[in-house]
Formats: sequence, C-alpha cells, structure tokens
Amino acid sequence: MTKKIFRSILTAAAAVLLAGLVIVMGCLYNYFGIMQEYQLKDALRLAACGVEENGQAYLEKLTFRDDRYPWTPDYRLTWIAPDGTVLFDTGDAAERMDNHADRAEVREAFTAGESSSVRYSATLTQRTLYYARLLNDGTVLRISIRRAALPALVLAMLQPIVVVVIFAVIFSAALAGWMAKRIVRPLNTLDLERPLENDAYEELAPLLRRLHQQHRQICTQVRVLQEKTDEFEQITGHMQEGLILLDNAGKILSINPAAQRIFGAEASCRGQGFLTVDRDQGLYLAIQTALEKGHSEIREARNDREFQLDISSIESDGLVIGAALLVFDVTEQAAAERSRREFTANVSHELKTPLQSILGSAELLKNGMVRQADIPSFSALLHTEAARLVALVDDIIHLSQLDEGAALAKEPVDLLETAARAVAALRDSAEIRKIQMSVTGEHVRVNGVPGLLYEMLYNLCDNAVKYNVEGGHVALSVSSGAKGASVTVRDTGIGIPAACQDRIFERFFRVDKSRSKASGGTGLGLSIVKHIAQYHGASITLQSEPGHGTAISVVFPAQTAP
Repeated sequence: MTKKIFRSILTAAAAVLLAGLVIVMGCLYNYFGIMQEYQLKDALRLAACGVEENGQAYLEKLTFRDDRYPWTPDYRLTWIAPDGTVLFDTGDAAERMDNHADRAEVREAFTAGESSSVRYSATLTQRTLYYARLLNDGTVLRISIRRAALPALVLAMLQPIVVVVIFAVIFSAALAGWMAKRIVRPLNTLDLERPLENDAYEELAPLLRRLHQQHRQICTQVRVLQEKTDEFEQITGHMQEGLILLDNAGKILSINPAAQRIFGAEASCRGQGFLTVDRDQGLYLAIQTALEKGHSEIREARNDREFQLDISSIESDGLVIGAALLVFDVTEQAAAERSRREFTANVSHELKTPLQSILGSAELLKNGMVRQADIPSFSALLHTEAARLVALVDDIIHLSQLDEGAALAKEPVDLLETAARAVAALRDSAEIRKIQMSVTGEHVRVNGVPGLLYEMLYNLCDNAVKYNVEGGHVALSVSSGAKGASVTVRDTGIGIPAACQDRIFERFFRVDKSRSKASGGTGLGLSIVKHIAQYHGASITLQSEPGHGTAISVVFPAQTAP
C-alpha cells in the first residue's frame, strides 16, 4: 500500500510539474509575444518619423545590434517605394533584394495605411513578425523581427528546465515517501484486538466497527469451540476404548490416552502420518478399506492383549474427509468365548463318558447277555456312573448359579467350625488311604453364605485327599491378620507342575486325567472354589512343588468381618 501511495503522489506531482511547465511556458511565450508586438509598433512609429524628416540618412545611422548586449532585439527596417522597389534595408543591400509589392503586409499598407503579418520558417523553427506603415511621401516603411518558435525556446531553455525537473522530482519523491509513510502509519499501528480504541481516520470508523463485531463473533465462536474441544477431550480422555481420528491423507488429528497406551504413542504424534505410529500392514489396509467402502474391522493381539479395531469413514457433504478408529479390548470377551467353547466341549465329553457306560451296561442287561452272577457288578457300575453323572450335573448347575451372581443371604460364619465340619465329612475317605487330617487356628468369623463357604472348604480338602499320597497328611489352618481372615489347606500330595498352576482353577482342567478319572473327580471342584471366593471378595494364592505337596490359601478382606 505504501508503494501505491508513493507512486500515486509522485505521479501526481510529476503531472502537476509538467502541466505547470507547459502552462508557464505557453503563457510566458504568449505574453512576451504580445509585448514584442507592442514594442515593434512603437519602434516602427519612431522610425517612420525619422525617415519622414531625414530620409535615407536616418536609416543609415541606425544600429540594432550591440555585441556587448547580445540579447538586444534584432530589428530590421526596409524602406519600399510605391512600386515595390526596395529603397533601403538595414539587413541587406537594396539592389540585391526582390520587389516587395507582392508582400501581404506591404500591399495592405499601401491600401490601408498600416498592416502586419507573420511568416513561419519550419527549417529555422522561427517566426518573423512584420509591421508596415505608409509614409507621407507615399513610400512604406516596414519593420521586422525574428521570433523563436516555442519548441526552439524550449530547446534553448532545456538545461535549466532539466535542472528544475530533477530537483522537483527529487523533492516530490522525498515528499511523496514522507507523506505515504505518514498516511500508512496509522493503518500499520491499528490495534485489531481492540478496534474501537484506535485513534485513526474517520473514514475507517465503519470498518473498525465491523472488525469489532467480527472480533466479538470470532471470540464467541472460539470460546464455544474450545468448550466443545475440552468436552471432547474430557470424554475421550476417560474412555477405556482407544479413539483415533484421521484425515483422508492418513494423518492423525486426535488420539486419546487409551489409544496412546495401546499403540505406544505420544500425544505429540498429532499431525503425523499414522504409519509413523503403527506400521502394521493389515491395519493400514483396513484403514484404506474403510476410506473406500465406509467400514472395516480387524482383530489384533498387542502386549498380550487382544483388541478389536472398528474403522469407519467420516463424510462431509458427500465427501470422505477422514476416518475414526475405535479400539476395544476384547481380551476377556475372547477368553470367555474360548472358555465357553471349551466348557461346551468338556461338558459334552464328560457327559458322554458315563452315559456310554450306562447305555452299554443297560443294553447288555436288556439283551440278557449278562450272567446272573455278574448282575450285581453291572448294577454297581450303573449306580457309580449314574452318581458320577448326577454329581457332574450338580456341579454344572452350581457353577451356572455362581456365574449368574444371584444375591444370597449372608450371615456371620465361623471359619474354624466350618473347616472342622468339612474335615469330619471327609475323614472316612481319608482313613481308607491312611491320610491324616487336622484343623488348627482361631475362631474367625466372616460375613458370608454358610453353604458356599462349607462347599469351598470341602472341595479344597477333597482335592487334598484325592491327590495325596498313601499315608499323607492334610492340614487346615484358620487365622486372622491385618489383611483379613485366611484359611490355608496344606497337603503332602503329588504337587502341581509350574506349567499347570495357572490353569488348575479352569473348568474341567486336570493335571493328570487318568488319576482324576480314577478318583471320580469332575474337574470342576477348584473352579467352584474360585467362584465362591470371588463371590465373597476373597483372593486365592497357590504354592506347590511336584513331589512336595500343595498349599492353597483363601484370604478374606477385613471389611467382610461382621
């Protein structure tokens, strides 16, 4: 803008200067021309008086040039007879001059008494002004003077004109620069944050008021946008699911903390390409598919967890402008699905085994293929398998009830007394294998379901007896401490390998399947123990070493005490 103002002012100044020079030169030229005409007439009148009195002698005495004064006018007098013959001329010999009867000013002077004319020489760029006057003796006296044309005058004054123009242009440029800066300075110092507080040109007032209104609107919009951004950050920041927003070029627009943890990224990755965060080819293809088709899904394992990634395109005015990537942790869901499938397969297998045995024995009895002496053994087998089937069904029903998490009535339960009852119920089966059982500790009461707590301790003791060695020992101890009440069942049995210790609480899992079948176990006892402990908010710890026995402790939190 400064340059435009500078050029405008300089152009205007140059135009004014040029116009002034033209006008001044024209006016001066016209003024001096008029003055010269008056002087020429006066000179002719004086010369006419002298010629009328003294004739040629007067003309011969006249001198119109003085070398000391080169600017004196170059007058020329010509005395012409009535027939046009030149009698005398101050500029040339009369005999060499042509007849002047045909000259316009001479002809008109003879007729009207006085006349004038102007003739222009293109080669000399001069004008010659003539005045002629009729004398008393019938002759005509003519005076002439050469007058330079305006172009010749300009050329003669070119040097001073150039000096003036250069000085004027420099002065105009300096003045134009100063004025341009002065004009623009208030514009450059405008406070656009507070438009109405500016002391600027009145012409800018409507613009500044408009800027003030727009500034208020923008501030309001920015505040609303910031509130929405903060709200979005708060919502996404507390999400357990990962959320990533991408533009159509694959650059990250937003990434919440959950997604940062999942992909091992930093908040500074915003604005970077998604490939800088994750280079998984399958995920990249899924994103491209979502951008093209609108949606895609993929499952991946990361950091020992399993995630499902749902990718949807984001559209605006019918155009795809990006994609939203939502990451769900489906580890527990996947584990539950696997457990369900395994549970279904195990239940089918566990039910099928006794049913096949019962069906086979019943078919033999039906067809009379069993000897009379073997019928008692077949009946005993049928009873055993049926009892095993009923126990399995009961355990499955019990687990289903625990899975449903139905609320049961709780009451204060003495863990030492409950442990003593469980040991008493198993003492006969333990004595068959010469296993000693003992209960020690203090009377500790917890708030729980009596039946469930008894079943939990019974299953722990039952497992300790079943998987013990001949002549072994099972010890129950009950204690209380800062962490709460605890029950520990310790045996001297075969122990559990380290590779299997994380799975023994799974349904139908058996360390030694042949031994489990021989002992009549369903493979659900420890799973029931785990569910009962979880129902009461208790934790289970396991210590075992193959050949040196096993110790399982159940610790109840302190707040469960009545």
